[in-house]
Amino acid sequence: MSGARRKAQRRWLRWIWLPPLIFVGITVLQVLALRFIDPPTTAFMLARQWDALWEAKDDFALHYDWRDWDELSPHLPIALVAAEDQNFPNHHGFDLAAIDKALDNNARGKPVRGASTISQQVAKNLFLWSGRSWLRKGLEVWYTVLIEMLWPKQRILEVYANVAELGDGVYGAQAGARQFFGKSAAGLSAAESARLAAVLPNPKRYSARAPGPYVQRRATWIQRQAGNLGGASYLDDCCGTPGRPRP
Repeated sequence: MSGARRKAQRRWLRWIWLPPLIFVGITVLQVLALRFIDPPTTAFMLARQWDALWEAKDDFALHYDWRDWDELSPHLPIALVAAEDQNFPNHHGFDLAAIDKALDNNARGKPVRGASTISQQVAKNLFLWSGRSWLRKGLEVWYTVLIEMLWPKQRILEVYANVAELGDGVYGAQAGARQFFGKSAAGLSAAESARLAAVLPNPKRYSARAPGPYVQRRATWIQRQAGNLGGASYLDDCCGTPGRPRP
């Protein structure tokens, strides 16, 4: 092989590897920065604002007010875990048992059931868009791996409690507590925390302020599950309890 051809091959190899390396570098910096910086917004919030602008909804208002871990009610994180991801302290971003169960459930023709962990939902809310595609799912897996590698569990749960949509345009515990209960996130009771967690499957359809039969049943189930897990102390080893430093 001539020297010219070898040089040409080396140039092509550099160009082939450059885009993946840039992508890895940018995404690692994104995730690492948000370990220390509270996100001013998220991809889902930006998309919601764009939709409201596109649909000319002049009355739309987005509510988002960050609260640090020690400013959250101790009842809220365990309610979120009980509702969404009961194995959160133990997995590394993906609950393989839940995925197997969901696949089996869906294969039997039962209602489609997801198995997204809280870590996956944080990745999706912060960086991605709604919808279903292999590209979006692949990016969700990648961001989830980075989040689990670069953030402690407490930070993952803190971010989730602050960016989860709890009503139409209402994001996070503080905004939800103010909008629906007229109090701060620190003052949420176990029942109120369970009601906020109960609307997560579809916060535009269900209401924490005026819960219908489904939300009432689900909130009761969430409180029972939280108790069965051991209450707020279930998260002590991985996250600590709001209001106290991590052990």
